Amino acid sequence: MRLRIVVIISLFLLVSCGKEDSAIPDVYVNYRFTDIEYQNGRNENLIYFVSGHGVAGLMIYKISDGNYVAFDRCSTVNPEKRCAVISDESAFTVTDPCSGGKFSILDGAPAKAPATRALKQYDVSFISGSYTVIN
Repeated sequence: MRLRIVVIISLFLLVSCGKEDSAIPDVYVNYRFTDIEYQNGRNENLIYFVSGHGVAGLMIYKISDGNYVAFDRCSTVNPEKRCAVISDESAFTVTDPCSGGKFSILDGAPAKAPATRALKQYDVSFISGSYTVIN
């Protein structure tokens, strides 16, 4: 019985350690932008890429009037490489150029293997006339 418990605990610890190694690190993010900055900075697929924030930069997308989503550009496929996702020809996905994995711009969900984990999402709130991306 004790051996069975030790084996179960060991397996749990082994699996837990593997998950922690593949996570996007927590970093402090506090980035402000306005609707005008988004309009002027977005690319042809309406994605606003911001360098110098998060692990590999930020990806901001307007889902409706006054509502934005923000993700870290760091791919969850081999995150230790800090490979920043790039815009696709499709208006609804971004690609990890290092692995070929794809992610939805609407919710960060994996859209094509080898991606299996969603992009790290940040909170976006409206404060005093501008939007703030925070972690």
